[in-house]
Amino acid sequence: MNGPHTSQGRRRVLYVVACGSPLARRVGRLVELAQQEGWDVCVVTTPDGAKFVDRPALAAQTGHPVRTHYKNPGDPDVLPPADAMLVCPATVNTVNKWAVGIADTLALGLLIEAQGLGVPIAAVPYTNSAMAAHPAFRAGLARLREWGVHVVFGDHVVPLHPPGTGERYLDAFPWAVGLKALHGATRPVTPVG
Repeated sequence: MNGPHTSQGRRRVLYVVACGSPLARRVGRLVELAQQEGWDVCVVTTPDGAKFVDRPALAAQTGHPVRTHYKNPGDPDVLPPADAMLVCPATVNTVNKWAVGIADTLALGLLIEAQGLGVPIAAVPYTNSAMAAHPAFRAGLARLREWGVHVVFGDHVVPLHPPGTGERYLDAFPWAVGLKALHGATRPVTPVG
């Protein structure tokens, strides 16, 4: 399995950020695809994303705890630092907050910090046609793209569905598109200090 490795020979770490969407129930598929590419995967959820995922199953699959909340002061970091991040599924709420710099959840704080550190990030929104039409969401996507986030969104990825019908389209979701957006985007790991 030829996958992403650092100059020190360790596998690169991918944070998969799962937001509050029924699609998050199946994020294990994305984890599996990333692991097949050689990534060491860590899952972080938004608080609403945590309602959809099977935390014990994902922890067993990745070998890392699933994180949702900020740690307490003085607690050690339990996840290795990220070499890349993939927000999938990305919700309208997360995109809008991220685009204006709100860090009121661990997921958003990690994303905002990662941007400042130059960590490659891809985002794959999953929403309905009504929510996708909101001007703040469209502006947020444009802002994230402008900042270098690889946004994978549009009818060419997943056709927008009417409100209340998202569960019907879960099987057709193309989990690999976010990983493809990260190909070649990872930066070399440089020692700190």
